[in-house]
Amino acid sequence: MRGIIIGANLALVAGAFYFVVWWVAHDRCYSSVDDVPPRNIGVVLGCVKKVGHYDNAFFNTRVAAAAKLYHAGKVQFLLVSGDNHRNGYDEPTDMKEALIKKGVPADRIYCDYAGFRTFDSVIRAHSIFGQEDCTIVSQRFHNERALFIARRSGMNEAVAFNADDINSESMAKMYLREIPARIMAVLDVEFLGTKPKFLGHPVSIGLKTPPVDAQPAANATESK
Repeated sequence: MRGIIIGANLALVAGAFYFVVWWVAHDRCYSSVDDVPPRNIGVVLGCVKKVGHYDNAFFNTRVAAAAKLYHAGKVQFLLVSGDNHRNGYDEPTDMKEALIKKGVPADRIYCDYAGFRTFDSVIRAHSIFGQEDCTIVSQRFHNERALFIARRSGMNEAVAFNADDINSESMAKMYLREIPARIMAVLDVEFLGTKPKFLGHPVSIGLKTPPVDAQPAANATESK
């Protein structure tokens, strides 16, 4: 009986945390590019390019959404933020190459190589790249968590653009993984005072301060 009571209480807490994230963010997530308010930068949340030998549909749809946002004039620059913790694994560079292939100029793409998780990507966009507002780009379930972190960390005008969901069993797995991820997000922001793994020197985004790697990435080709 005691185990049942503890389990029920934990489920209630998990449900409450999940709902809080949704409540803070749900009305700032846009699925139509026409509805997205203009912002200076879009923050593209990273994921692996391939799963085994297969293309990762989550990666492809996020890149497509970010390119669509840029070409619609809804953002002027893109900050691609992801993991680069070992040789041969470089989410930001992979995203940059893919965006260039979709016609986004290399000098409009900034890379954050220390976006080891969503929390780090969002906080670094604020603390390192100086963004008070931005448009976050990922799937909706992920955007809601990222926006919760952003809005509870001082980025009150941040919004999100939803990349297409994936019609596969992968979505069910992602939603299951989202439950502990949202619990951790609330704990990080509201209770633990968590900091990103790395901070560093400020980086300005704008025409007067082009990215260090402003040239097209190796193996990337401009779209025709």
